[in-house]
Amino acid sequence: MCVTASAAARPWCKARGMSRGYPLGTMARRKKQMGTFSVDCEVASARQPDRFEIVRKMLVDTGAESSWIPEAVLRRLGVEPAKKDLQFQMANGQVITRSTGFAILRVGEYLTVDEVVFALPGDLALLGARTLEGFGARVDPRNKRLVAAGPHLAAVALPG
Repeated sequence: MCVTASAAARPWCKARGMSRGYPLGTMARRKKQMGTFSVDCEVASARQPDRFEIVRKMLVDTGAESSWIPEAVLRRLGVEPAKKDLQFQMANGQVITRSTGFAILRVGEYLTVDEVVFALPGDLALLGARTLEGFGARVDPRNKRLVAAGPHLAAVALPG
């Protein structure tokens, strides 16, 4: 194995065809297989479900709790802010405020109603964990797609 941070040991590893314990070239293939992916998502207002817009290339982000939809799209569809000035902590630690509202989201066969963030210009369009849970979907990172998560969990009554 060639797991080391030592610059002096790197030539030894390369001479033996190793990189971080893996044969050379396999790390690049592994990163490609497990990378991020995007989906096209239909968005509609709960008040007018027949009128929708497609938000292209939404990043599927299981690390984000909420889905972020461009504010302009939500306003055109008539989605109203239900909560204003909520605080969100970004991946870099910065705290920002945004409004949220309720929208219908569809990706392929998956459909849910969810609370979504009004994304401002410069914010990424994200499909977050709560939406994925509402879809009953999970991420297949190897094939870069959403797949059915299986049955929804339900509470079970305890014997009395």
